[in-house]
Amino acid sequence: MTEKGKSYLKLSEKGSLLPLEETLERVPSRKKFVIGIPREKDENERRIALVPNAVDLLVQNGHQVIMEENAGKAAHFSDELYAAAGATITSAADEVWQADVIVKIEAPDEQEQELVRKSQVLFSALMPQSNNGAYFKKMMAKKPVAVAYEWIKDKTGAFPLVRSMSEIIGNASVMIAAEYLSSPKYGKGVMLGGFPGIRPSEVVIIGSGTVAEYAARTAYGMGALVKIFDDSVYKMRDLQNKLDFRISSSVLQPVLLQKALREADVVIAAKHSSNGHPSCFIHEEMVKQMKRGAVIVDVSIDQGGCFETSRPTSHQHPVYQEYGVTHYCVPNIASKVPHTASYSLSNYLAGVLLRMGEAGGIQRFIVQDAPFSHGIYVFYGALTNKHIADTFDLPFRDLNLLTSALF
Repeated sequence: MTEKGKSYLKLSEKGSLLPLEETLERVPSRKKFVIGIPREKDENERRIALVPNAVDLLVQNGHQVIMEENAGKAAHFSDELYAAAGATITSAADEVWQADVIVKIEAPDEQEQELVRKSQVLFSALMPQSNNGAYFKKMMAKKPVAVAYEWIKDKTGAFPLVRSMSEIIGNASVMIAAEYLSSPKYGKGVMLGGFPGIRPSEVVIIGSGTVAEYAARTAYGMGALVKIFDDSVYKMRDLQNKLDFRISSSVLQPVLLQKALREADVVIAAKHSSNGHPSCFIHEEMVKQMKRGAVIVDVSIDQGGCFETSRPTSHQHPVYQEYGVTHYCVPNIASKVPHTASYSLSNYLAGVLLRMGEAGGIQRFIVQDAPFSHGIYVFYGALTNKHIADTFDLPFRDLNLLTSALF
């Protein structure tokens, strides 16, 4: 018999042509993490990444949470609340850093970098302009999976954690301005707003993003006259559509801006730049012409500031005066309301940690949730953020290519 005939007989043997059961994809088992929450070292950082309710949810789903003693104290969450939620409290920071996942607010400093372990998942803010190339080389050598809050995206392409903090900052910036405007030392004894028979306060907002939106809502709600300046007509139109009231808006034309600054009682500088350098720069001469006792809240100070007279301040010493104008230039304004800000962060992070566990770990999770992967800047020793690589002349690796080799 020919080889062809033998092959035919073999193929037609009993059962060989019968339909088989469908083979289903093997679903990975859920992964249970040990989640560590260290205490923030900087006294200006008062927030905590997970609130007691979130810890309780994670523990109920089989995860363990270990946290450093008094980690939530500055945000007005006691150790007793965390212990009642199921967390293990320790006074030893080293024990916390042994966890599978670390969630904190500020990027690890040099001492904390020494505690980072290989394959550990690290959640934190980053602010790359505050670090240098050596910092990122050391982080790469430690080979964790490092995630930056400010770069995480959602399915709409937005930055959920940046937006949530911006909403709080926008509201808080107006409240802060109101506090100093009424101060007999730093302001004019003027109440921010408008009242029958009394000229309303004038609030100038530079920028038209989320901070500007929430600052405008708060100022308008207090009765102030609000003016928006930006270099993007599209963004200003979009902001106007989001608001349920009319605002005065203008492009950043120097003559118009200078006139508005002379009349302003409060200026909220909220001009954000994707490259880390604000495109709006207000010269010292413009500040000289402002009212004595006017208040500037420079939200953009973490990118260098919008005003030539701006310099970073702290929550302990938040303001100073130049030419009789009060400057508030605290980089992390959200920490002024740490209890509220912590809830906002925690609402997002708890959900991410639960989904990461259900996916079977960080590797499968980032394949399932591609927008989230934008937040990863170090992946097992590879630098996966193009902006950092270009800024510090470091080798860049594409995260999509790295993960495609895993599955």
